[in-house]
Amino acid sequence: MDLLHQNTKVCFHSGHHEEFKDFFSQEDGVVFCNHVCSIMEVLGHEYNPDQWCLFIDSSKVSLQSVLFRDRNTFPSIPLAHAANMKESSESMKLLLGKIKYGKFKWRLCGDLKVVTLLL
Repeated sequence: MDLLHQNTKVCFHSGHHEEFKDFFSQEDGVVFCNHVCSIMEVLGHEYNPDQWCLFIDSSKVSLQSVLFRDRNTFPSIPLAHAANMKESSESMKLLLGKIKYGKFKWRLCGDLKVVTLLL
């Protein structure tokens, strides 16, 4: 089945993740960013935690978080992902601890389920 037009060009950019892999760690089933300020520097963003929001989303089998800039002036930045982790207040506490939420204190965004788990 041909889903693309015959003249469509496809490009693959392999290796771009290499620049960022040292900024992430994996512990307790969570892959997380351990150097937020360094990632901002590499991306060329002036970093002020007050201008960024932490969005957390969860499902029955995973938990993920990204940073996004006020007014969406920059692309979002993935901070953490935990596959096979049930949505619970313990999981949220683990995730927030790994990304050092207490240090940065970003504004939090999420659906009602996430807000309920955080409270």
